[in-house]
Amino acid sequence: MASDVELFESQPSLLYAIKQVELAVRSHLDDLLRPSGITVAQYTALTVLRRRDGLTSAELARNSFVTTQTMADLVNSLERQRLIDRRRDPHDKRRVLISLTDRGAALVAEHDEAVRSLERRMVSSLSKPQVTALGRALNACRESLGQTYVH
Repeated sequence: MASDVELFESQPSLLYAIKQVELAVRSHLDDLLRPSGITVAQYTALTVLRRRDGLTSAELARNSFVTTQTMADLVNSLERQRLIDRRRDPHDKRRVLISLTDRGAALVAEHDEAVRSLERRMVSSLSKPQVTALGRALNACRESLGQTYVH
């Protein structure tokens, strides 16, 4: 009987499998978003703002999985497209808070069903308990690595 080590070494690593899923999802999201002229990174930032309005650029970067420099470019682009706006924090004038505009919220909502459909397709071969277990396992892995950002 094969040992656990032999089984682990004979199959692609979990890290490899997770990256392959990420790349497949990213490719499908690129296709879904292309007609609206936004990138996956921009869409991610918009969805973060829909859940958590009034973030700073640094907070938005952490929750969108990009660097602060990348987020600065994204914010400028999203503001030019009138999908977000920036305002001074009334409690701390040094902080600039970012919010979705009505146009940005509408753009995200326009893609909700297609994104949900992609997620359903991704887990279509899993039972409902398996989907629940997968979500819990992925969140536990994220927490084990010290990533506490919740999108």
